[in-house]
Formats: sequence, structure tokens, C-alpha cells
Amino acid sequence: MTQRVVLASSNKGKVREFSGLLSDRDMTVVPQSDFAVPDADETGFTFVENAILKARNAAAHTDLPAIADDSGLEVDFLNGAPGIYSARYAGEGGSAANNAKLLQALSGVEEQQRGARFQCLLVYLRHADDPTPIICQGTWEGRILTSLRGQEGFGYDPLFFVQEEGCSAAELPAERKNELSHRGRALRCLLAALSKI
Repeated sequence: MTQRVVLASSNKGKVREFSGLLSDRDMTVVPQSDFAVPDADETGFTFVENAILKARNAAAHTDLPAIADDSGLEVDFLNGAPGIYSARYAGEGGSAANNAKLLQALSGVEEQQRGARFQCLLVYLRHADDPTPIICQGTWEGRILTSLRGQEGFGYDPLFFVQEEGCSAAELPAERKNELSHRGRALRCLLAALSKI
């Protein structure tokens, strides 16, 4: 029997990514927006704290198991910024404003100092009061380009250069991105953990 799991996000890009990654499992991912779940207040100081807050909120409002992630971009030259503030790095302006602010912050910075990584902390709760959430982490190393490249993906993907592929994350086909991405790595870790319980 297929299990429904609520994804503690209304981000269409994330919903697509999770649905694709879980398509061959007995899990149907339903976005929290289908239940009119209000967004959780992300008051944590770390990716894992925020992921737990989001998962508990979604599970409490839906009575379903919940998956939540908190993901972000860490740039070496910026001492790990934008980090947990990645989605709202430039305020409410969305991806275009965030990318513009990042390019401005790294203006004139040499290529070897533009190292960066995407982090994904993924949490699975069986129910809202689950005292032992499953927590998985995925990391994707790269560097920040000096201009946008590619039309796929979302967020910082057009600026994130993937060395082993020789292109930006936004130039990768979705299937290949899912294999390499921080979210894909964290989700494979989660699926392995779920298979043991």
C-alpha cells in the first residue's frame, strides 16, 4: 500500500524534486499546501533545527508522517553565508534578487576563493510528537560562477558550478541533478534509514 507523506514545503521546485526521487518507492509526496498548512516559523539557528520545526508543524496539521528539509548555500569567502538565510538572502525578492546579491558580494573575488557547497538537512517524523526523528545530511561541493548559466533547476543553481560535470547545476538534466545534489544525497540516506525500521 502506498504511504502518503506530507512534504513540509510549498516550493514547487522541491515538490518536483522529492516526487521524482521517491517515484519508485511506495510513498506519495503531498505538499503541505494541499492541506493549507501555514508555514512554520523558522526560528532555529541551524539547518537541522529549522527542518525539525517544519516537519513537526506539517505533521501536526495533517496527521501524516512528514518530511522536511532545510537547505542552503554556504560560500567559503562569505564565512558560510548565506547559510540558513539562503532563501531570503536579499529579503523578499526571490531567486533573482538572491543571485544578484551573491554576485555583488563576490565581485572581484578570484575563482579559487569562490568555493561553495549546498547543504541539505532532511528530517523524517513518523508523527508530530516523534521523539526520535530520522536526520540525514547531504552535501554537494562546487564553486560560484561570475554569471548565471542554464535554465533548469531553481534558486542558486545557475551560479553553482559542478566541477565533475563541467557545467552549472542549472545546466544539468533533472535526473542527473537528482543523482548529484545535496537533496538527492540526503534523501538516499533517508531511504536507507527508513528501510531499517
